[in-house]
Amino acid sequence: MSRNRLRSMGALLGILLTSVVASQVEAKAVMSRSEQCNGLSHQLDEAIKTHAGAPQVVRAKALQKKAHRFCASKRQAQGIRTLANGLKLLGVKPVDPGP
Repeated sequence: MSRNRLRSMGALLGILLTSVVASQVEAKAVMSRSEQCNGLSHQLDEAIKTHAGAPQVVRAKALQKKAHRFCASKRQAQGIRTLANGLKLLGVKPVDPGP
């Protein structure tokens, strides 16, 4: 009887460890909003350099400045949307870092 009990406990422990590891991998794959702000801001920096002669660059820089204020004041969702709008203005598709 104790062998069966040990086998059952071993199986339960294996299932538990598998679920813990899976949840940790899932948690690492999700980026925080602050990380998204930083990533999109970097992408917009590169797009502004690439499209330096475009007339929309001035507006894109203004949107980036506004987005930085949003991201710094704990309003990252608004900052992310504003950065995405700046990228779209330059004809660049925002990179979606989500899973």
